Amino acid sequence: MVLLDHFHPPLSMRRHWHAFHNAWATYISSDLNQRLPQGYFAEPNVQFSIEIDVATFEELGNGEVDLPLDAQSPWKPPSPSQTISFQPTSEAVEISIFNTEAGPILAGAIELVSPANKDRLSHQKAFVTKCQTYLQQGVGLVAIDVVTTRNANLHDALITQLRPSPQNSSDSTISSRNSTLYAVAYRVVERSEESSLDIWYESFNIGDSLPTLPLWLRGGFCLPVDLDATYDRTCREQRILFDRV
Repeated sequence: MVLLDHFHPPLSMRRHWHAFHNAWATYISSDLNQRLPQGYFAEPNVQFSIEIDVATFEELGNGEVDLPLDAQSPWKPPSPSQTISFQPTSEAVEISIFNTEAGPILAGAIELVSPANKDRLSHQKAFVTKCQTYLQQGVGLVAIDVVTTRNANLHDALITQLRPSPQNSSDSTISSRNSTLYAVAYRVVERSEESSLDIWYESFNIGDSLPTLPLWLRGGFCLPVDLDATYDRTCREQRILFDRV
């Protein structure tokens, strides 16, 4: 099954993209669990419209903090000393890979970009910051962007945030020369006592097959992520029956 456009007609009129993303995350997780070594497991985490819950939290709490039943009276915290603008990640479609030897401890992550991750600058920054946090912790990361309704390239934004000063390096503009649809894998590695970030970037368009990328788990173990196979399974399970082109 080649990549279809889940965000424009005719497919967007027949299927909900968020249901497809949810299913795709589940099947990627299932595929990984069949091949991960002993002591590891993968699980999907899908959350939509998180900002609604966050925005209503203050209204529901009325400024008071719940205390044990034997407390003398409710306690109300003082006014904050400072309030600044902050945008948490608005949506999450991800697969987390854990190592259970001393945990569970996060060893790898796969992020499926959603339209909300790209629809405004604050959301883009929130997604990029989450990816940066993964990498700073040495967590292997794969990001997949098949969203056709927004043009923002979150890989470019991540590289800019990791290395804000211009450098004469051939890989600094790797994605800007390619399609805005892509999948990319990241690995933090130390060579000659110096840390660096390895990047595997694959661009594609609607009608192309999806690539297989390496998922580097923290600790050095590497697992192939066959996006084409899991995408094909998701289309079949969701009864999206299109002939190959």
